[in-house]
Amino acid sequence: MARPEAKLKELKTAELRHEVGARSELVVKVNRRSERRIIPYGEEFLFEKLPVGTRVIYPPPPLDPLADADQAIRYALLHPENQDPLFAQLSPNMRVTIAIDDISLPLPQMRRPDIRERLLNQVLQTLADYGVDDVHLVIATSLHRRMTEAEIRRVVGERAFKQYWPDRLYNFDAENRAELAMLGKTDHGEEVWLSRRAVESDLLIYLNINLVPMDGGHKSVAVGLAPYQSLRHHHNVGTLRDSHSYMDPTRSALHRSSDRMGTLIHESVNIFQIETAVNTRMYGGMLDFLHKNEDHFTDWDRTRLKGFQWTMRNMSNEMRRTVLHNYAAPYGMIGVWAGDTEAVHQKALARVFQQYAVPVKGQADILIVGVPYICPYNVNSIMNPVLVQCTGLGYLFNMYRNKPLVREGGTMIICHPLRDEFHPEHHPSYIEFFH
Repeated sequence: MARPEAKLKELKTAELRHEVGARSELVVKVNRRSERRIIPYGEEFLFEKLPVGTRVIYPPPPLDPLADADQAIRYALLHPENQDPLFAQLSPNMRVTIAIDDISLPLPQMRRPDIRERLLNQVLQTLADYGVDDVHLVIATSLHRRMTEAEIRRVVGERAFKQYWPDRLYNFDAENRAELAMLGKTDHGEEVWLSRRAVESDLLIYLNINLVPMDGGHKSVAVGLAPYQSLRHHHNVGTLRDSHSYMDPTRSALHRSSDRMGTLIHESVNIFQIETAVNTRMYGGMLDFLHKNEDHFTDWDRTRLKGFQWTMRNMSNEMRRTVLHNYAAPYGMIGVWAGDTEAVHQKALARVFQQYAVPVKGQADILIVGVPYICPYNVNSIMNPVLVQCTGLGYLFNMYRNKPLVREGGTMIICHPLRDEFHPEHHPSYIEFFH
């Protein structure tokens, strides 16, 4: 991803800070004069003194968002990758299904209007302009929990919700055999099942958000609209153990399997993929100090940190959880592409890596990770002990390319209060399994 050193010197300062190879300042070594470091700790934050010599990795600064997101979406629909423009693929009597990423991304939720609402409004307007009225909106939950009415309304916006809910806007039901269709098997013997509505549509439009490289691509349709019969081939212990790294989909067994399935799906289903990418602006306003290197804190930053800690410490666990889940991040959209799945995904991946990649030299003996209050599986819910392990060992450990941050035989310290708390509706099976 990094440009040659000679090229880097030609870049302006504003561009230079976003070059992956020029991000050595994001890996900070602790010395005797270093400030304590903030570490996520469930619904709280630790503020700890770390041993001298510890390396602390910070996220890259947010890339500038697109100046006009709606205009960028219109351009993508009119200039797709390796396909005709969306309007040119439409006719009045066709059946169209729009599949939409669920609330497992981004984390935390974004401020309104959600990117999915922006995409949906323009796609629906294009369909209406060309007389397409057989349209269903399907939340691509796969085997995630179903989104509530309020959650769906927040994601798709009032316009789409009022027009389509509940008959033509609904959660995908992966357990309803009548709503499923089998398309065949891959050359690896993997059964490919999919939403029957999607299979029987003249056009399937997928609306995606990329936060990290594990999202998007063939995984969108092949996983988001698939039941257990397909997921069992790649969401299993053996395959996930062989996944190597979520940051490098080319080496992930999960992605290789979903790519094979996606290729087969494309033989039967006409897919128009729309992918977006967001920047790292997770905290804004009074919480923007959480983006900073603690050695660079101002007096105002320290005052806000103390106030934030005091406030959170004096709330009940339930109140803290409610406050944090209601927080909406000021993410900015840094890219949008439409058209052929593979071509679109390659452009999205390049943008995501530009935003998130940090070069780290050498593995560590000990890796410390803070597990926050949220992961893809507990939005508006409880981060229970099973999900803490999933987040720490499944996600955070695997956020690397080439080699893990911690060496083989090393130690990983996961910071979380690990309370014996479970959401009885969202995670009922976890309770008996855990105890």
